[in-house]
Amino acid sequence: MSESHTPTSGSARLNTGVAHNARVWNYWIGGKDNYEVDQQVGDHVASIIPVIRDIARADRDFLGRAVTYLTRERGVRQFLDIGTGLPTADNTHEIAQRIAPDARIVYVDNDPIVLVHARTLLTGTSEGATDYIDADVHDPGAIVERASATLDFSKPVAVMLLGILNFVLDTEKAREIVRRIMAEVPSGSFLVLTHPTFDPEVGGELQVPAMEFWNANATPPLTARGAADVTAFFDGLELIEPGLVSCSRWRAEPGAEPVVPQYGAVAVKP
Repeated sequence: MSESHTPTSGSARLNTGVAHNARVWNYWIGGKDNYEVDQQVGDHVASIIPVIRDIARADRDFLGRAVTYLTRERGVRQFLDIGTGLPTADNTHEIAQRIAPDARIVYVDNDPIVLVHARTLLTGTSEGATDYIDADVHDPGAIVERASATLDFSKPVAVMLLGILNFVLDTEKAREIVRRIMAEVPSGSFLVLTHPTFDPEVGGELQVPAMEFWNANATPPLTARGAADVTAFFDGLELIEPGLVSCSRWRAEPGAEPVVPQYGAVAVKP
């Protein structure tokens, strides 16, 4: 197991007076790492868009299916999980290393509440490796440079961007982040991505008022995007079947979960 880059000052940046995405998300999926302010904002958002808890659970279930598919069926042994969020059950390294004990995983986040709990993510197998780096999605160069201490970028890497690009408000900047990271990984690598949408085809009409409330009362600000903009993140890559769909329906059992306004897809770099 490699050493964590977690700074000891993580808790110093922690602001418990304002609702924060990592803690509210944790609340929605039934976790305990949240505060009253997070619960209040989370409940109000849920009153605007009642499926929000379904979205949170569907996103987490998508992660499980995607990591299982990539590890078991595509032979992936390296994962770069950007925008990790708070540790819960079945984190990326736990899923991958159950199938392939030699899998190597690097988590990336710059959220102070996540930093406080980061060492929970560093409990992988002795055959593989797990690491956590404190870095910002807006600085892909630093992410790749520091992740290369654990990952071999001459071999395929699954880049995981689940529910993180919605915090990059400028769409072209978000596309550039994806382009720069995927340029650093070789052919046979994968991009795994989820993103909230306002598209009515998947029930996204209520995302707009919910996000307006969120941006006025919580941090960090976020945005939803339509299918065309989300699909554009995969430019130059080959989408794996079934393509871009509600994340609850990506390689899931038919009717297993309700359709949610959160797109999910996996693509391979040719």
